[in-house]
Amino acid sequence: MESLNLPSILSPDLGLLFWMLLAFLVVFFVLGKYGFPIIVQMVEERKNFIDESLKNAREANEKLAGVKSESERILKEARDKQAEILKEAMATRDSIVREAREQAQLEGQKLLDEARTQIQIEKDGALREIRNTVTDISIGIAEKLMRRQLSIKGEQERYIGQMLDEMIGKQ
Repeated sequence: MESLNLPSILSPDLGLLFWMLLAFLVVFFVLGKYGFPIIVQMVEERKNFIDESLKNAREANEKLAGVKSESERILKEARDKQAEILKEAMATRDSIVREAREQAQLEGQKLLDEARTQIQIEKDGALREIRNTVTDISIGIAEKLMRRQLSIKGEQERYIGQMLDEMIGKQ
């Protein structure tokens, strides 16, 4: 008895892998081309804003260096503002990174769901094909048995085994 060929669902072909890789590369390219530059630009603008704010705080501190009490008050304000800006910048950075991660996870889940759907479709098709093949074999054996009309039960069983071997050998 010859071995049966395994359905293609158990060993995906190169075409499916190629198209999945191509889809991933397209999504990655679009994100790289349009998404990441905007994020980097926003972070850079925020950094420039912080640098500019720090520069302004230093200039104010230098102008008021003559008056000790006034300079301490301004220095305290500048430190508070710096801490607030840094805190806000970190919050913005964390928000941007979190959003980028969420988007990447959503895209990854979407690709995974599409792959699972495709696999299920191919599995269902393979099962249908196997059922059709079994039906065809059964009908072929039944036809040959009906034509032969054997009277001895042992002879019938031997003939059924022989027909089954022949039908499986053709597949």
